Amino acid sequence: MSKVSIISVNYNQPEVTLELLESLEKQDYQDLEIIVVDNDSKLDPTRLIHDQYPEVKVIRSDQNLGFAGGNNLGIKEASGDFLFFLNNDTEVPNGTIKALVDAFSLNPKTGVVCPIINYFDQPGLTQYAGYTAINSLTGRNQAIGYKQQVQPKLRISETHYAHGAAMMVRREVVDQVGLMPENYFLYYEELDWGAQIKKAGYKIQVVQSVFILHKESVSTGKASPLKTYFQTRNRLLFMRRNMSLTQKVMFYCFFLCVALPKNVLQFVFRREIDHLKSYWNGAIWNFTNDINSNRIGYIYESLRS
Repeated sequence: MSKVSIISVNYNQPEVTLELLESLEKQDYQDLEIIVVDNDSKLDPTRLIHDQYPEVKVIRSDQNLGFAGGNNLGIKEASGDFLFFLNNDTEVPNGTIKALVDAFSLNPKTGVVCPIINYFDQPGLTQYAGYTAINSLTGRNQAIGYKQQVQPKLRISETHYAHGAAMMVRREVVDQVGLMPENYFLYYEELDWGAQIKKAGYKIQVVQSVFILHKESVSTGKASPLKTYFQTRNRLLFMRRNMSLTQKVMFYCFFLCVALPKNVLQFVFRREIDHLKSYWNGAIWNFTNDINSNRIGYIYESLRS
């Protein structure tokens, strides 16, 4: 049996993380290593976790490294043949892990597999059953099955990108491609990592027979200035890092002539000044930083401290 290392990042949500660990305790997959990376939470959750789950390895970072940085700490400590990255605001039904591991045996070029992701508060409603390609004009894509009732089926489908809330990766893929890019901090890092994995010749697939439950927006809220900033900043950063020169020229023309004025006017009309500032500064970051900059920018620079 292949060993699976489960890696989850906690940031000021110990109770949510404990609920994930409770669901993992019910798994019948035997060879599991569970790693929780704490991203410099206000209260150290190590004792709380170890009191209930002494077998869990807790890594305490002395600064908030973001989604990718936290997961990268877990990767460095993991010993599994497969690495299963799970948001701490997820719960995993029994049988999911085995189905994902089994999918790798069908094709040696499968590098990443994901389950279907359903909403926790509406378990029959799907958040993710795959992703479409990034549109080179708008810089956006769509989640397949989003807010639909996707029925489980005995099928494995190829997709363009994995979902960071639940993705299992071959260890050898990480060894070949490298760690997650840490300069995104929040949002888009798994899309960029997936793009690098595909460039290395591996496939990304969705196992449609199993699902996990995601407590969407427990971490950052359905709509927040923080989310507006990082999604704007990182959408542009992804395009800069992954598109050809022609595609980037087309994207920038669209962004400057259509997307930027449209969104600015919408925020002004709705009197969402905090969102307007976040959107503007997320865009400006890309004109003042190179594609490998680790500066978070704007008022969020202190998130790492």
